[in-house]
Amino acid sequence: MKKGIILGFLMFLCAQAWASFILIPMEHETQRNHLKAYGITYWILDAGGEAYWLLNYRGGSFAFAHSSRAEKELLTRGVSYEVISDSQFGKIRSDIGDPEVNQEVIKLEKAPKIAVYTPDFNSRGEKIQPWDDAVTLVLTYAEIPYETIYDRDVLENKLAEYDWLHLHHEDFTGQYGKFYASQHTQKWYRENQRKMEELAGSLGFAKVSQLKLSVAKKIKEYIEGGGFMFAMCSATDTYDIALAAEGVDIVGNVYDGDGMDPNAQSKLDYSKTLAFKDFRLVMNPMEYEHSSIDHKKRKVTPKTDYITLFDFSAKYDHIPAMLTQNHTTTVKGFMGQATAFSKAYVKSDVLILGDNKADNEARYIHGTHGYGTWTFYGGHDPEDYRHYVGDPETDLNLHPNSPGYRLILNNILFPAAKKKKRKT
Repeated sequence: MKKGIILGFLMFLCAQAWASFILIPMEHETQRNHLKAYGITYWILDAGGEAYWLLNYRGGSFAFAHSSRAEKELLTRGVSYEVISDSQFGKIRSDIGDPEVNQEVIKLEKAPKIAVYTPDFNSRGEKIQPWDDAVTLVLTYAEIPYETIYDRDVLENKLAEYDWLHLHHEDFTGQYGKFYASQHTQKWYRENQRKMEELAGSLGFAKVSQLKLSVAKKIKEYIEGGGFMFAMCSATDTYDIALAAEGVDIVGNVYDGDGMDPNAQSKLDYSKTLAFKDFRLVMNPMEYEHSSIDHKKRKVTPKTDYITLFDFSAKYDHIPAMLTQNHTTTVKGFMGQATAFSKAYVKSDVLILGDNKADNEARYIHGTHGYGTWTFYGGHDPEDYRHYVGDPETDLNLHPNSPGYRLILNNILFPAAKKKKRKT
């Protein structure tokens, strides 16, 4: 009887030791749902747990302490996983620690609180839905919670409540996306302009462009204080254009009722921007383009359009290594109002994370400002090469292993590894 009790106790201890960690492999061939794997990791952190990001190990895998609840959640969300012993995890960490191996273990400690800068309604007067934007789409699919804010919230200093900020498609120059030539007769266009002018006036601004500049500067202060900002499509180039044009009227009379400064180009101050320099404004208000930043003279076709990710040192360049984790080194390209950034206009201190060398364009860039960081990712939807207004939403159930969407989720998760407190 006594021997049986001892044997049972030993078997219990062995079982506990064997089932001490959960590993989420992220290789192409072993993970059923890469995108929801991020959601599971966020869920662990949000519940007060800790997780590990194994950079460059099996596609950038995740690991955390085993629990029956976590296993149930993994099964429910359809995420592939392995249960490994404490000694097995110790061996993995030891192997990763080899100085000759380009891998690293990053401890994730706290789930970042996420805000999406977005209006309540799109330009057509329709209520914004998650599928209107790639980031909100993938956040919803991965089951990562977020809150929405807009101009009034930003100006009332509510950004300090959040760790990570995404800029939904926005024209920070106050030119409504420069859709005037094709859309100004449409009811939705006129109604959107009326609403924006009303919002600007209620906040004490004479023009929408002045409101957007003030918001852009507040966001810059947020980054400087330690915030993490991410933007895609038109929110990338128009953000920097607005900063460079502070105090200069670059908006045509069809947008704000008065003419632009004919000497606007010579008055731009590139020292105020985050990413871009020396760009040329497109002064024609009828042309659907803001500046020379967006690389329009592209030689690639949909079949040859790829983003090549750079290989960074996992042990010494933690942040870029986290931002480029993927199960492939090439990501299918995709277009947007701002698709790609001409390298001639990218500042020298900006880190290019992914590019198209053949066309001399940067597609995925990153930098620091003060205590914080920012990332710009060109294009609209990683799984919809040309997304037109009115197109049906992308169903991520059909793309659970999307490498393009993984890059977005890398940006959402990497602030969890940041230990430096934000300056307020």
